[in-house]
Amino acid sequence: MPADAYPADQPLPSTDPGEWASRANQAARSVTRTFGRRLCFLPGTHIGAVTLPTKPLRQIAGPWHYWWQAHYVDCLVDAGRRELAAATKFDGASRPSAGRLASRLVTTIRLRNLLRFENHFYDDMAWLALSTLRLEKLAEETRNPGRRRNAYVRKRLTLQFDSASTDDLGGGTFWSTARDFKNTPATAPVALYFARTGRSERAQSLVNWLNSRLLNPQRGVYMDGLRIRRGETVLEDAVYTYNQGPVLGALLELGGRENLERAAQLVQAVSRELTVPGTRVIRGDGTGDGGLFTGILVRYLAVAARDQRLPATARDTARGLVHATAAGFWSGRREAPELRGTKDRDGEPAVLFSPDPLRPAAETYPPGAAVELSTQLQAWMTFEAAATLTPASPG
Repeated sequence: MPADAYPADQPLPSTDPGEWASRANQAARSVTRTFGRRLCFLPGTHIGAVTLPTKPLRQIAGPWHYWWQAHYVDCLVDAGRRELAAATKFDGASRPSAGRLASRLVTTIRLRNLLRFENHFYDDMAWLALSTLRLEKLAEETRNPGRRRNAYVRKRLTLQFDSASTDDLGGGTFWSTARDFKNTPATAPVALYFARTGRSERAQSLVNWLNSRLLNPQRGVYMDGLRIRRGETVLEDAVYTYNQGPVLGALLELGGRENLERAAQLVQAVSRELTVPGTRVIRGDGTGDGGLFTGILVRYLAVAARDQRLPATARDTARGLVHATAAGFWSGRREAPELRGTKDRDGEPAVLFSPDPLRPAAETYPPGAAVELSTQLQAWMTFEAAATLTPASPG
């Protein structure tokens, strides 16, 4: 990415994967030490608090946010893969590995979800299925237990995806068990899941439906979905950052000339349509569920940046978007000694990251503000994405 692609008042972002790995470790320690806790004090459990500060009762009586926990699993798997490569735990030799925490988290999700992995929303279930699939591969490589439980998750949730992916509205996947909305948020991660589990034909049919029904041909990005309202089909044409991520992932996983061409076009469309003007920084989408949106897109942009089947221009664009967005989150961080449990015996304080990569956390999360897990996972997964990338080759 050329230097003139960045604002003159901002330093060029680091492209050193070792530096980003160190930053990802710091974010991982901050999230797991501050938000991570036992469920109702039960030994062997681990769950992320939805907000901080919080009261223990809210773990049961408060908002649940199943899909935030699924992305927490994914972030821990990222850290676990780096642990495997470096032969060093992200939080010190005396603490659980990232893979162990991820396994506890999957088990605890089931406990918190009333002993079920099934959920009202098919996109939520797709995110958990994708993260446990990655966790199983990590478990295989580290020879750790949990594979039977992960296989059970896949079996139960695959049945849900088969049920939700119907011929209604010409294809696609329903968003929820209400079955009145087929959209990109559900169809794209389900397509990616099918592609990763050897069901390429089913995955391709879902991608084809997205291309024919929800791709905006002028902008080159995917719209939200088709809603069934009083017997009629209504297009919801909003464009969200995170919807583009799993579509990109599915296109790359499936491969083939047409899918790869579409993936390269999508990377350029994201750069054109979804960045802050004058920068290569992916825009923020606020707090709540939106606090995960930017990070999810960046995760799959990093996959594109590493894919040698794509043209160099698309790979370089994707790499530049990842690095610029990660640099924005990192430069806006602030220490947060006011949060409970933020200091341990090593004296390292918690670090807070803004939901918007171009607004400082001191502004978005001043002392005393409620801090949401989604936004902290977003920054962490962005650093993990940057840590997977090597600098672009000269010329």
